Amino acid sequence: MPEPAPPRRALLQPNAQHRYQVTREDLPLACPMPEMYLWNSHPRVYLPIEATGWAKCSYCGAEYHLEGANRGEPLPDVQMS
Repeated sequence: MPEPAPPRRALLQPNAQHRYQVTREDLPLACPMPEMYLWNSHPRVYLPIEATGWAKCSYCGAEYHLEGANRGEPLPDVQMS
């Protein structure tokens, strides 16, 4: 018997906030995020947050901050090439 699906989070209004706190579970990061309604938003874009812990969407201006990261400092377990 298959395991039941994990409970879903309630959908969020896209572009309603200008700052979002995200975790490693949210990676790869896209704006709007999968938990957001898409019918009234911009096209989905992927944001490179892994290297610095911070990213800004060029469409809506939303800022994303990766939990446990300081802006501008590389994350310890991310290899820069």
